[in-house]
Amino acid sequence: MTDTAHAAASSSGSWDPVVLFSKPESERGGTPLLVLFHGYLANEEDLMGLADHLPEDFTVASVRAPQPVGPGFSWFPLPSEPAYSVEAVVQSVGAVASWLDGVRGLHSSVSLLGFSQGMAVATSLLRHRPGDFACVVGLSGYCVPAEGHGFFQDEQVSIAKTPFFWGRDQEDPVISAEMIEFTHAWLTTHTRLTKILYPDMFHSISQRELAHVREFLALTVLGRR
Repeated sequence: MTDTAHAAASSSGSWDPVVLFSKPESERGGTPLLVLFHGYLANEEDLMGLADHLPEDFTVASVRAPQPVGPGFSWFPLPSEPAYSVEAVVQSVGAVASWLDGVRGLHSSVSLLGFSQGMAVATSLLRHRPGDFACVVGLSGYCVPAEGHGFFQDEQVSIAKTPFFWGRDQEDPVISAEMIEFTHAWLTTHTRLTKILYPDMFHSISQRELAHVREFLALTVLGRR
């Protein structure tokens, strides 16, 4: 069953996200929450099929990005676009953090999963709220350079050492080598990293990768092997 809801607006009143939930509201209380962030030009339906491959204990929530772009949505301009700025990332991710503040109290824990640009959202949330998340999963994506912005609490993140699963293909044609190099260095020094490469997956998610994500979530959040 999938529920669709418009979540409460952020504290600034500027964002009222569309969110898909894997469980009806009456069944969410006390469950661990896993929040999904889709990639560039996609929407909240793009990753919702992953819920069938993940532990049933979780309430899965897939959030639509705020900015309409082409056939889908974007969290912020891509780093390669002229309109990109760290401030644009901060505004978008800050709105997500405000939304999370309104829903996290219902759940036993909160974990994050982001694909492609959605991984940049997930890692930025972790960097903004160190210690708030049970674990983070990043698939075929990247981290953004902080450029000294105070929104990113990287020193505290390195202390918390949140468990992080990073899956990608070495031949991913979408994420630049420069972004991968930065992401690898950041994750290695700031998180408790599990990194797995999946050949011939390119810029996508494979069944083998999903099996590993399921195991990671079960062990890290649920304490099950």
